Amino acid sequence: MSRRRTLSTKKKIALLVSAASVAGGGAFVMASTSNAAPPKTAAESSVCQGLATALGNNERFIADQKANPDAQSQARIANREAVVKQIKVQQEASGCVVGESAQGSQAGAPAAPPAEAGNQGQEQGQEQGQGQGQDQGGGQNQGGGQAAAGEQVCNGSTVTLSGEGGAPAASSNQFPAGTKLKVTNLDNNKSTTVEVTSVSGSCVLLNNAAFEQVREPGKFLIRRAVIEKVG
Repeated sequence: MSRRRTLSTKKKIALLVSAASVAGGGAFVMASTSNAAPPKTAAESSVCQGLATALGNNERFIADQKANPDAQSQARIANREAVVKQIKVQQEASGCVVGESAQGSQAGAPAAPPAEAGNQGQEQGQEQGQGQGQDQGGGQNQGGGQAAAGEQVCNGSTVTLSGEGGAPAASSNQFPAGTKLKVTNLDNNKSTTVEVTSVSGSCVLLNNAAFEQVREPGKFLIRRAVIEKVG
């Protein structure tokens, strides 16, 4: 009888230890989950801001195509919907709020100091949608497609990526296909000259390959950019 009691007691102790281990493991999992950093918003991270702007530009383009369809709209929309999915994957991988959208190339851009703004000739006018071909700030560069070669255009615009693949290229709502633009990132003095190949919802969007040529590591937005029409 005493042997049975001894074994029974040992079994009880083993069961209690196992239960404590399981409970402790559960508590550890809960603690780890609760300590996970929440996703960052565009206002909290320049990376998230760039991705939100890229997402917004593509969503605006899709909305414009649906509102004013032509023979190529269906193919364009399908392409951009794939791009939107990829941007959301990048948002999740970067710890950003998935699906956060900031439409317009000016979204979230900090105001330039007066001296810097004077030197760069930047304006703070918002672009007014696809196909208008105008900057609305300060009266310069009215009708971007009519700008002369060598003229600075898209004043005040930030630059982000369209999410499209392929050779370095750009898309625009102001310049027709075939226009050549030079984009300079003033934060690292890198430049790229690209040809406009498609329509977008902003003055200038660079595809992935072109953006890689001028980006700063880990960033998806160029806040200080100079854009010139060169051909």
